[in-house]
Amino acid sequence: MKNPIILAVDDDPQVIRAVSRDLRKRYRDEYRIVATDSAREALESLQEMKNQGLEVALFVSDQRMPEMLGVDFLEKAKKLYPKAKRVLLTAYSDTDAAIQAINEVQLDYYLMKPWDPPEEKMYPVLDDHLEEWQSQYIPEFSGIRVIGYQFSPKSHRLKDFLAGNLFPYRWYDVETAEQARELMTSNKLEEKNLPVIFFEDGSFIENPDIPEVASRLGLNPRASADMYDVIIIGAGPAGLAAAVYGASEGLKTLLVERRA
Repeated sequence: MKNPIILAVDDDPQVIRAVSRDLRKRYRDEYRIVATDSAREALESLQEMKNQGLEVALFVSDQRMPEMLGVDFLEKAKKLYPKAKRVLLTAYSDTDAAIQAINEVQLDYYLMKPWDPPEEKMYPVLDDHLEEWQSQYIPEFSGIRVIGYQFSPKSHRLKDFLAGNLFPYRWYDVETAEQARELMTSNKLEEKNLPVIFFEDGSFIENPDIPEVASRLGLNPRASADMYDVIIIGAGPAGLAAAVYGASEGLKTLLVERRA
């Protein structure tokens, strides 16, 4: 299981280095620390994280940034990770905006700059919020995920193929699973293109055919040789026995199975 993420954003290189340093010092054993000086880059990364099934526990964002305000970033980030805790870094002059953000984006806390020493001004606050997040955290499956309709023949063929080849996956019914709707919305997917299969790296294929999925998973659906001594159709008990026997006799044997 991969560690949940703490994402920090601040356009000031010196500040983001300090934030990253202090976060790593305290939380690197339990969380993956991701730091960036670009709010737009952070949002792009969040979409990739969502597609990969990764969890974000905490956002720490500066308020005054050239690409967008911190409250605007947190509002957009909340759509992808509504359960993540949100903390705003502010200067004294920005406290009014931070107080307003408590209602607008359900801000959990605003942290005044500078926060030295972090043992007194940062860690106690973040510890409390991370502990609260952990109490409600259910690890998300980060492998292959399939979204589709429960009674769709295409969905059943795709699930049968994955199960038959021993690939673990998580099934999301588009009509009942909240995670399915979140992935559909954030990736601008349409129901007419279901089923959709998401891979562990965050990439996805809409309405895939089996050979396409097999190729992505590293399976070779095509014969590697031009000539075979024995070709057996069907991998039932008799077919498997015949294939094993042929191979044991030194014959170049090809076993063809429709399902897997």
